[in-house]
Amino acid sequence: MFGECHAHLIMDGKNYKEAVSIHEKGVQEDAVRACLEIYREREVFFLRDGGDALGVSKKAKEIASEYGIDYRTPVFAIHKQGHYGKIVGRGFSDRKEYKMLVKEVKRQKGDFIKIMLTGIVDFHEVGVLTSSALMREEIHEMIAIAHDEGFAVMGHVNGNETVKIAAEEGIDSVEHGNYIGEEAIEAMREHGTVWVPTVATVKNLEGSGRCDDRVIQKIYEINAQQIKRAWDRNVTMALGSDAGAYHVFHGQGIYDEWHYFQEMIGEEESTMKRRLLEGEKKIRAKFKC
Repeated sequence: MFGECHAHLIMDGKNYKEAVSIHEKGVQEDAVRACLEIYREREVFFLRDGGDALGVSKKAKEIASEYGIDYRTPVFAIHKQGHYGKIVGRGFSDRKEYKMLVKEVKRQKGDFIKIMLTGIVDFHEVGVLTSSALMREEIHEMIAIAHDEGFAVMGHVNGNETVKIAAEEGIDSVEHGNYIGEEAIEAMREHGTVWVPTVATVKNLEGSGRCDDRVIQKIYEINAQQIKRAWDRNVTMALGSDAGAYHVFHGQGIYDEWHYFQEMIGEEESTMKRRLLEGEKKIRAKFKC
């Protein structure tokens, strides 16, 4: 089976606030172990977490080997104050503070740096993101500082222009990548960026009652077209479902993601597996301390 290249153990796919509240007075190891046991039962033995602000993914990494799981984490994601990202990490207001956070990840033995460059998809309106993107100069500096410290960089990023910029500036993986076009696809192909589309976060909302299914279907169709185009252009991709996000359940999310890729790409299963495992292999090699 594939590894899960994008998950958040602090979330449970049901209720974010309730899931987080369990750990607010300290990480509850029993809850972490229960989640790791699910992955072991589903034979998913590689996990790359997207980080959190309470130390849940750090604890998961400390004990994951007991379950035969290779667990990677940035400890926490990093966002610019006033922009999206508080939900999974810590914020900075200037270059000095950002450098301090990168060094804190190193001190806590994080495996890589995760940076937040845009908002998320507005699931109530097609083509809309929830907050503005960072500027090229900021993106360049964040990636360069992390690379100088010896880290690979995982980027939460949506939108054609910002994905293009992130790839051109050397980001190691693009997470989500909703609403991209030819420019972003070509930049990822040219620079060897690994794209982890996390389409389960969209498709799994169908029938949930949280959003208008017609809007969800349209967003999925748009993204499916770009994923197929990127696949045909030989962009490197890997499977990650954003497990823990609403209606994306731990242990099941990666199976959902694989199903959606089969639906979108439509090639022979063995060929698809080979290419997606090559992308995962690249992540395994780069995203480690």
